[in-house]
Amino acid sequence: MIASVLVANRGEIACRVFRTCRESGIRTVAVHSDADANALHARVADAAVRLPGSTPAETYLRGEAIVKAALAAGADAVHPGYGFLSENAGFARAVRDAGLVWIGPPPEAIEAMASKTRAKELLGIAPLTDVTEADLPVLVKAAAGGGGRGMRVVRDLADLDAALTAARAEATSAFGDGEVFVEPYLENGRHVEVQILADTHGTVWALGTRDCSLQRRHQKVIEEAPAPGLAPELTAELHDLAVRAARAVDYVGAGTVEFLVADGTAHFLEMNTRLQVEHPVTEAVFGIDLVALQLRVAEGHALESDPPRARGHAVEARLYAEDPAHGWAPQTGRLHRLAVPDGIRLDTGYTDGDDIGVHYDAMLAKAVAHAPTRAEAVRRLAGALERAAVHGPATNRDLLVRSLRHEEFTSGRMDTGFYDRHLADLTRPAPDPLAPLAAALSDAAVHGGRFGGWRNLPSQPQVRRYAVAGEEHEVRYHHTRTGLTAEGVRVVQACPDRVVLETDGVQRPFDIARYGDQIHVNATRLTALPRFPDPTTQHAPGSLLAPMPGTVVRVAEGLTEGTTVQAGQPLLWLEAMKMEHRITAPATGTLTALNAEPGRQVEVGALLAVVEGDAGQGAGLH
Repeated sequence: MIASVLVANRGEIACRVFRTCRESGIRTVAVHSDADANALHARVADAAVRLPGSTPAETYLRGEAIVKAALAAGADAVHPGYGFLSENAGFARAVRDAGLVWIGPPPEAIEAMASKTRAKELLGIAPLTDVTEADLPVLVKAAAGGGGRGMRVVRDLADLDAALTAARAEATSAFGDGEVFVEPYLENGRHVEVQILADTHGTVWALGTRDCSLQRRHQKVIEEAPAPGLAPELTAELHDLAVRAARAVDYVGAGTVEFLVADGTAHFLEMNTRLQVEHPVTEAVFGIDLVALQLRVAEGHALESDPPRARGHAVEARLYAEDPAHGWAPQTGRLHRLAVPDGIRLDTGYTDGDDIGVHYDAMLAKAVAHAPTRAEAVRRLAGALERAAVHGPATNRDLLVRSLRHEEFTSGRMDTGFYDRHLADLTRPAPDPLAPLAAALSDAAVHGGRFGGWRNLPSQPQVRRYAVAGEEHEVRYHHTRTGLTAEGVRVVQACPDRVVLETDGVQRPFDIARYGDQIHVNATRLTALPRFPDPTTQHAPGSLLAPMPGTVVRVAEGLTEGTTVQAGQPLLWLEAMKMEHRITAPATGTLTALNAEPGRQVEVGALLAVVEGDAGQGAGLH
């Protein structure tokens, strides 16, 4: 029997595994980087071991340090979570060689399937070698790992070499393995996968299907189970292929076989030899705990001959600290509050007051809704996200709500090109027009409801200015003998934390939360602007400013001061929150300053370079 489990991971998945371990009476051990010293997963574990450093390469990718931590803390088993070393056969062997139980598949199965090139060969599928114009578009893809890292779509043959170089660099940084390959890129396909679970006694479960078609940068955003609209014959084929892949490598434990479905045909993509981020939707539909089953399988127990029966539909949305309207730029800062309505499962590695840093993935949480039908589950999740308290940096919450309510999604006609087609509409600012007024009236209530003494003459309006979704809003209201008033609106109640306004006979309540200059009015995030703005620091036209805190990972080859650059030409690459961001020349001109070099950490707004030419200000971010 397993008595103590170390999770070789961080954040949400570590907390998720710990939850099941606690329910099972199993002691928990965390590992943490210096950046994660106060992270939730390190706080909730029964014991925690420091891994000196902050970057993944210094900490969560050091297998020998994690094994040493497990032995020091008295753990007798290791759960890898997902990402980092979860699909590293060498790490699995090191765990076993140390006399610890590995809660995952055999190293031989990881080796056979963790490399996407070898997995395809095992199933008789050959990658592209000599790419021609006729093969386009193609996808350059890292052989190891997942999560959208080391992937590039190539539509022009002239871009292939640059895509291979970039993918190799990103794959090496993320997985310690720079191998990449090329495969056909199927436009407008659906990303469908099958959850499998296998024991050491020859039983393999195929636990339904999941649709994960809504993706950004090849990373999933919204997932659901079962995949809607699949013909029964295709579903059976997907199950058979997944089971065949598992049996081909004597698989043990939880895993996922992924496919691209186009024109009713399934194309094998890869097998992930680990638990997936989206596993909660399968748990909800089948009424199981996959982590608990992983533990039982690792202890040698046999599965039932047949899996439990599926019931209903489940949908999961990943809440990210990012700005979808500006290149999905990750956001950092204090997460003041995170809460969803009752009845929604929330898996997270954060709690109120935690800081969101720059070193790791930007995902804050996963929200999951389960209901008897797909329509009910989608409606429930969209409504819960709309009502959720998400106070802190900008997030993709509005995008999630709009995506869930988009006709293409509600009708089940979505595919992997969903955001390519609809992102502009889904991210168009549409703040509640009454939110700035509610914020202003709340602010007035904070200050006692009035400023100065009353006069018999009508008072001058009070003016407040707020930034909402990048736009400035000015609101005016009056102090009168009967209270606060605003044109066209009846002020029913104005308290520091709650304002009720009536328009056309309809009363609307607004819950207010204030954190310095940041104000949250229901689901609208505002920033209070000063009445008399201070002069801002001016930068020369053509200045490239860091759009986010991060690390310079590459500078374009041969780039030096005095170089002539073309508008849109990539100049350097920043890495932040497990994503790589390309900074491009704002215009054709001469590079007159270059303040970036590989390995340099920069804060948001830092001057990276200057291009003199017919340029505006700011960096191009992709």
